[in-house]
Amino acid sequence: MCEANAYLIEGEDKTLVMESVDSVEPEDDGLKLMNIFGEQRFIKAKIHSLALVDHYIYLSPLGDL
Repeated sequence: MCEANAYLIEGEDKTLVMESVDSVEPEDDGLKLMNIFGEQRFIKAKIHSLALVDHYIYLSPLGDL
């Protein structure tokens, strides 16, 4: 499996945003996440870092979520 879990990083806190993310697409003011179950979510964030071997996507907020 190549999907990863997406987490929002705020200070020292990591909050799970979506499990089994298969696709991340940039939008004008954030990111569209899609998982293997067909669920989609838009979040006002940017990619902070990726840990692909560990299946993690870390996101930083852009503003009000």
